Parts: sequence; structure tokens; C-alpha cells
Amino acid sequence: MPMSPYLRALREHVGSMRLLLPSVSAHVFDGDGRMLLVRQRDGGIWSTPGGMIEPDERPADAVVRETWEETGLRVAPVRVSGVYGGPEFVVTYPNGDETQYVIIAFECAVTGGELQGENDETTEARFWSHAEMADLPMPPWLRAILPEAFARSGPAFPTCPGEDENG
Repeated sequence: MPMSPYLRALREHVGSMRLLLPSVSAHVFDGDGRMLLVRQRDGGIWSTPGGMIEPDERPADAVVRETWEETGLRVAPVRVSGVYGGPEFVVTYPNGDETQYVIIAFECAVTGGELQGENDETTEARFWSHAEMADLPMPPWLRAILPEAFARSGPAFPTCPGEDENG
């Protein structure tokens, strides 16, 4: 995936040393309680749609932008489902650059668009049940948050922003 101009400028100053980066993750579920994942072009691993928050960008805007770029779906953030970080969130890229992400995960409702997985960053997008994900290649950070993400989702969650559990 292409490096943002902001991150490129940082790398010019710090080289490949670890950078702590704020990022977002979209937790999008279908009516059968399956979670949307995308297969990353670099490395072929599966992850949730998401990425780095750019300077002056609001986290909710970043999750909408990243989901659109990676899936072709328009989403509305419904709520923050968690904030995650720690050693499982360290990523070392093939060029030696190291990052440690702090991820704000948003549960999102689909508001439009059409699911497409083929783009500059991803090769595939589809919904998976928790059981189906067991053998997928995915980063340690995603394995760490999946149980909580599925525990928070209902079979048809979310339906629309502002709707409570009783409809």
C-alpha cells in the first residue's frame, strides 16, 4: 500500500525506527453476524478495513475514508467498539520500517456503495464468520481483538445509527 506523504516525511527523519501511529479499524457485520475483512495486496493477509489517521483528520472520518478506499462501501460509524494497542500491534514491513499501531475500532453500518475488493491496497473483500476466520492468515493484532468484536456484535448489528438493541 502506498505510504502517505506525512509518513514519508517522518521516515526521512527517523529512518526505519518504530513509530507509534494512531489508526482506525472498521468493524462491519452483515445480517448473519459475519465480519467484513479485506485481503491486503502486500503479504496476502486478511484484516479489517482501516489504516492510519492522517494529520487534522478526525478518527470517524478516517474510518469512513479507509473503508471506502478498501471496499467500495460507504459506512457510518455507529460507536467506538474499542481502543487497542500493545506488543501485538507492532508491524515490521518488508523494507524494515517498524510501526506500532494504536487502533480505534468503530462498529460501522453500511449506508451505500458496492462491495469491491480489488484496488491499490487490497485484492479481495468478503464477510466471514468467526469460525471461518480460524485458518485465515491474519496479523496478531486482529486475532487479539476478534473475540471481543464478535462478542459485541449481534446477528444483525448494526442496523442503523441511533437504533437501540430493542429496535
